[in-house]
Amino acid sequence: MANHKSALKRIRETEKRRLHNRYYAKTMRNALRDLRATTDKAQAEEQLPKVQRLLDKLAKTNIIHKNKAANLKSSVAKHVNSLK
Repeated sequence: MANHKSALKRIRETEKRRLHNRYYAKTMRNALRDLRATTDKAQAEEQLPKVQRLLDKLAKTNIIHKNKAANLKSSVAKHVNSLK
């Protein structure tokens, strides 16, 4: 158990941040899963900018690494372009 007041605060802050990051990471995974499951090109092209915007925001706030965001954006763009 923590011995200092600042350590107790750090525990509270860390838990709050962890839950916040988990929420956005899960939201990102769900958005990617929905986009990859789409077989309709028009619907996928409509979803793509939203997913890319979400990935950019998460990379900007260091929830995911910027290179991971770039790789994910590339892979979903490739998926959308491959649809007929």
